[in-house]
Amino acid sequence: MDLIADRSRRVTIEELNTTRLLAHARKQAHKRGFDDILIVDVDAHHYENEHYDEFLPFMENDVLRQLTMVGRGTRQRPGLVPIPTGYQDMGGRVTRYPLRSSEKTDDGKLRDVQLGHRWMDAMGVDYSCLFPTGMLNIGLHPQTEMEVDLCWAYNRWLTEKVLPEAGGRFFSLLCLPFADPEAALRHVETFGDRKHVGGFMITTVRSNMGVHDNAYMKVYRAMEERGLAIAFHSGVNWSDTAFKSCNRFISVHALGFTWYNIVNCTNWVINGIGERFPKLPVIWMESGLAWVAFLMQRLDHEYMLRPSECPLLKKKPSDYMRDMYYSSQPMEIQDYNAMETTFRMINAETQLVYSSDYPHWDFDLPATIWDLPFLSEKAKHNILGGTAARLFKLLPRNAKQKANLKKF
Repeated sequence: MDLIADRSRRVTIEELNTTRLLAHARKQAHKRGFDDILIVDVDAHHYENEHYDEFLPFMENDVLRQLTMVGRGTRQRPGLVPIPTGYQDMGGRVTRYPLRSSEKTDDGKLRDVQLGHRWMDAMGVDYSCLFPTGMLNIGLHPQTEMEVDLCWAYNRWLTEKVLPEAGGRFFSLLCLPFADPEAALRHVETFGDRKHVGGFMITTVRSNMGVHDNAYMKVYRAMEERGLAIAFHSGVNWSDTAFKSCNRFISVHALGFTWYNIVNCTNWVINGIGERFPKLPVIWMESGLAWVAFLMQRLDHEYMLRPSECPLLKKKPSDYMRDMYYSSQPMEIQDYNAMETTFRMINAETQLVYSSDYPHWDFDLPATIWDLPFLSEKAKHNILGGTAARLFKLLPRNAKQKANLKKF
């Protein structure tokens, strides 16, 4: 097979094979003894758009199901979810994007499970929280009812078909149709008690969302009562008014992934949601870490000047933010001193959880955490898996992992 790469270079490739592709990651994991360390990846993805024909039949609305299924795969209807303009595929330089359909898997077994286990084994990951890819843009869909029905279909397919076949190594924070509070509550009540469900995920790339709206309080209460977590997963949207002046994708990528979580975290904290639901674990995902220290300082400064505007708060905004959890990827690793300060400010030893974001182009291997020179051994074990294991009730997979988990 020939791949036409950037600048019209022709690269001869037999077929994509995840195990071979991540051979260096496997060596890295073996050298660091990752098989004896419990590693939980709280944010990894599969390409659910390649399985529309499997989960679209789960849509409840007959009309919407007909609209989505008729003409699927044609040029006139290439997708169901809006695709923001961008260059996530790196212009063909990341070969696993255009070649992923060529990778061979065993018949009779779910393809996504097989591919997932391959990259997990290569990296030394024991458990992975599985997220969609295209549906991370579901908040941009112009029809609220379509968001509701697509989330319903995807969540049914994932919990009834995919997760049960993964041997217990996959879990998920299911897509929450946040545009409709009543539908969101129904999702929590229906899927919240299902096996391998650790909570729910809200895609923060939206045209309009107020996490502090009273309509959502019953949704948060339902999750808190069930011991589930809520995650806010960020992304990019070049069409957003805030980014229309940006003339490079790198600008939108740098700002977008932080911006959407900054806005929603601010509304969550300032409106006292953490005070109203103190036992609800909150996770901010795929926005790096540098923004957290900035926002802590900025909100604390404003709060000390105008505390009357935050009547529900009983402590500084930064204290509520330190009670939250943050996924690690993509970590800004250019300045270790700055990163060490950020880790201290967020209590990383207990509040930071590892994420790879694989198979996306900017994924992080577990060594990104393990090799940090300022972390204690306890912090490394907690960040890579211990904290997430306690949060999602995951058991060690061998005796050495059990001993390490008990030790730290």
